Amino acid sequence: MTDAVRLTSGDTDVAEYVWDPAELPRTLSPRPFLHPVRTLSGVPVTDLMPGDHQHHLGVSIAVPDLAGHNFWGGRTFVPASGPRLLDNHGVQRHDGWEARTADAVEARLVWHGADGGPLMRERRRIAVLPLAAWGCWALDVTFTLENATAEPLSFASPAVNGRPGAGYGGFFWRAPSHGSGTSVAGAFGPDRRGVRWLHGRTADWLALCGHGTGRTRWSLLFVPGDERTRADPWFVRTGDYAGVGSCLAWERPLVVPAGEALSRRIITVVADGTLGVAEAAELSTAALRVSAR
Repeated sequence: MTDAVRLTSGDTDVAEYVWDPAELPRTLSPRPFLHPVRTLSGVPVTDLMPGDHQHHLGVSIAVPDLAGHNFWGGRTFVPASGPRLLDNHGVQRHDGWEARTADAVEARLVWHGADGGPLMRERRRIAVLPLAAWGCWALDVTFTLENATAEPLSFASPAVNGRPGAGYGGFFWRAPSHGSGTSVAGAFGPDRRGVRWLHGRTADWLALCGHGTGRTRWSLLFVPGDERTRADPWFVRTGDYAGVGSCLAWERPLVVPAGEALSRRIITVVADGTLGVAEAAELSTAALRVSAR
């Protein structure tokens, strides 16, 4: 996977955007992704194709059910049958650059269904935001998906299709855990701590903290970048694996009419050390302020 763009914060390499993952098997729903993503001190905070979920690809935009096509990878949840490996995997293909610098890229993509036909056209912007005063940086991801067909398209999830609590789909960050020599200390929001109180709920921000190899510590602070994203529930895992997503279709399908589009924006602060609630709240405000410049 050599087709990657390095992104920097100042003089420090902090992320790689793999824009043409042509070597990936079709069952992983090939798509552009960010990996590795690192703190300023070099601690990795993403995982790629881990043994527990090979279709988890660092930071990506992934949807388990778009009009019956799987853009998440792996098995599909089938009502009354459960998870099954189907021949329904879609592919996100890079369609050109709008901008490409050391700290930001803007790209065009096309989402092709299992039959090869185009379903969605996407504009994606990924930018590095410097937060030097706090000794960290932030990853700003914005995506706009436009229906490329003549019919309404429906985003769904396993939860929509009958699997309780599995409302994932949209922006997803797979953090390192367990087999990669790290562990997760936990997740918390402004008012609550732990998956039980965060999973499936909305919050102005959500933090995930972990332990790396040796004495290293890392924190990820996820902040909705606009009102539409703020209304999406969080998907949170810290047990069998560590991951956080902002979900497009938690309880009911999200339908995009022909010719129309949806947009979402997530800003993720990437920090060394373990954040506390007060520090996380301050950083979330700082990240939004910097992103508005």
